Amino acid sequence: MSNTVEFAKMNGLGNKILVVDMRGRTDKVTPQAAIALNADADTQFDQIMAIHDPKAQGIDAYIDILNSDGSKAQACGNGTRCVVQALAAETGKKAFTFQTVAGILNAVEHEDGTISVDMGRPVFEWNRIPLAEEFHDTSRIELQIGPIDNPVLHSPSAMSMGNPHAIFWVDRDPMSFDLERFGPLLENHPMFPEKANITLAQVISDSALRTRTWERGAGLTLACGSAACASAVSAARTGRTGRNVTIDVASSPIRQPLTIDWREDDHVVMTGPAEWEWSGALDPSTGTWSRDAEHGAEAR
Repeated sequence: MSNTVEFAKMNGLGNKILVVDMRGRTDKVTPQAAIALNADADTQFDQIMAIHDPKAQGIDAYIDILNSDGSKAQACGNGTRCVVQALAAETGKKAFTFQTVAGILNAVEHEDGTISVDMGRPVFEWNRIPLAEEFHDTSRIELQIGPIDNPVLHSPSAMSMGNPHAIFWVDRDPMSFDLERFGPLLENHPMFPEKANITLAQVISDSALRTRTWERGAGLTLACGSAACASAVSAARTGRTGRNVTIDVASSPIRQPLTIDWREDDHVVMTGPAEWEWSGALDPSTGTWSRDAEHGAEAR
């Protein structure tokens, strides 16, 4: 077995993604390799989407997801769109079914190049999110940052989109908050035994939100697809918007909104872009890599 595999540096609305082709192999991308890749400015990423051979009939691939700190992630909507674009370019197919640790994901590439991913059903039960305390209504839980009589952030909506999320509602631009300071405190708060993705969400209209996310295991990210889904569902659940919204990801350099549709069958469908940047080869055990020759000779 060769010690290198092909990979692509991609992004989903700015969310930095490495798509790694592990098909035909029995090994995995190691946490040590993930940490080494993230330490290099050229391969720095939010998530690795490692494509493995399917484990069941009717499945196109099994996707193993790693965060930039080497930990496992259950879901990554922006990364899934990148996988779809990569496999569509390779195979000519437009529709795919993937298996992840969080379950089955169906996705399709449209004629305009945008990609829709069915992220499944949201989870609201406190013990399945999970939370450390029982809440009958997780659309508003007791948690705050700042002085008791004048908190900076408070009363988030909590839910799971395959991974745990806390959505804090703010009345001004999410970029105006010091999320780099509050994010680590909230991600690791005792309320979240499996940590949590922390999102600031501003309601723009009954069909539009503006968000910014501190991502569990990755930190500040330019975009987070599952957080966009969680924000949209939480907004509709609390009566702030309808069930179909656009998400302006405040931190993304790509000014193209995500569209989130919380369908009547309870499935959450996210539609947005994916972008290929460059490709190369890497060692999945160590993280050493080289760029494809046509993109300039380079090895690390």
